[in-house]
Amino acid sequence: MRCVVGIDLGSTTTKAIVLDEHGKIVGQGITNSRSNYEVACAVAREEAVTSTRFSLLERARAAHPDGESVKADMKELQKAFRLELFLEELKELSDTMLRELDRSLTQRALRSVLRPAAEKILERTRDQAPAQFLGDAPRRSDFFRDLASAAFNAGAEEAAKEGSAPFEPLIGLFDRAILQVETRVVKADTSTLLRRAVQRIPAASRDKLDAVVAEASKEPIDEISFTGTGYGRQTLPFPKSAIRSEILCHGRGAHRRFNGTRTVLDIGGQDTKGIQVDDRGVVTSFQMNDRCAAGCGRYLGYIADELGLGLHELGPLAMQHKRVLKVNSTCTVFAGAELRERLSLGQRREDVLAGLHRSIMLRAMSIIARSGGITDEFTFTGGVCKNEMATTMLRQLVAENYGSQITINIDPDSIYMGALGAALFALDDVREGRPAMLPAFVANAANITPPIDLESAAACVTEH
Repeated sequence: MRCVVGIDLGSTTTKAIVLDEHGKIVGQGITNSRSNYEVACAVAREEAVTSTRFSLLERARAAHPDGESVKADMKELQKAFRLELFLEELKELSDTMLRELDRSLTQRALRSVLRPAAEKILERTRDQAPAQFLGDAPRRSDFFRDLASAAFNAGAEEAAKEGSAPFEPLIGLFDRAILQVETRVVKADTSTLLRRAVQRIPAASRDKLDAVVAEASKEPIDEISFTGTGYGRQTLPFPKSAIRSEILCHGRGAHRRFNGTRTVLDIGGQDTKGIQVDDRGVVTSFQMNDRCAAGCGRYLGYIADELGLGLHELGPLAMQHKRVLKVNSTCTVFAGAELRERLSLGQRREDVLAGLHRSIMLRAMSIIARSGGITDEFTFTGGVCKNEMATTMLRQLVAENYGSQITINIDPDSIYMGALGAALFALDDVREGRPAMLPAFVANAANITPPIDLESAAACVTEH
């Protein structure tokens, strides 16, 4: 398969989209942006390539004589693969955490209580992982860090209540370890993970899955063009000719996903953009927030930290509000102080969070108004579109200011719109005969992570 790749390096997350030569989405990947941008791009791209391989597996299944009988099993195979990948990352985190504890001079006196507590938490996280990935369990987050952090925080709180280990040193140990893990690419053996995943599928389906895997392994994935965009695009390890404005990419990606799009709202980690596009997806005008990150994803992340919650937990908690309190400040610096003050006065955190979300969306509506207002259809992109309280407030405000007839597009994958737009520009380069310039991390891919070897995986499955 010949394909192109678009990568959107945001301040919080890095996304990648893979398109085939016909412009169809065949793969996508996402990761935390981390402190090392090259690592973030490499991980997102590897996630997208793995996703592309599963698209090839699905095509092989559909063409196989017995393919229909394992259709449900293919979905479970992908879930099982994600579980195995999570367990591999958890092992890396565990090894790093214990090494950090052994060499820490400041925690030498606490080592005898921190080690058994950390090992117990990590073991319980491993044991509970299948319930988070398999069956009909909803995915709480796309990110390893969120899932691991939520589990470790809960375990640390329990250890502190039992008196077996102090909370702060345990959390400090986790923070130091996760920072190290996120600045390197874990060389996961994809064929081994796939073999383990197949073993979680009912035995009756394994031979048929083996045949599908063997068929899909015959087709190579040839990445022929790359384009990068995003908040951190100036630091992307891409040739300058392969970088596009995030305004253009979000506008084009949103229009490609929803052809009727005329207005786009993108709320990312550091900025908010109101974008107007024509009937071809070409940007006609736009407005952005100033240098301050107020009202963006980083603001929500700060609030989550203040409450000791994962970012993915804010929306569901805010949805439990009984009333929407008016929040005076959307400044990231002062919001924490106002939050603490309101909580100290006995106000429900659900109600305060509802007010914070409304305040964010009011700020976004102001930016949209300056860009030209909302014209049907209206598409919401960026990471904040995954926050259900934010989308609820947005729908209310659009109805109040522009009427209920406006079509609002909010897709589960709206966070990928910038990467999609970038991939479309990469496809333009291929179709117009412009030479492909590979990013450094792709040219050096052999030194970063091993490619998937499905023939080896198929042999492993056959053995079992």
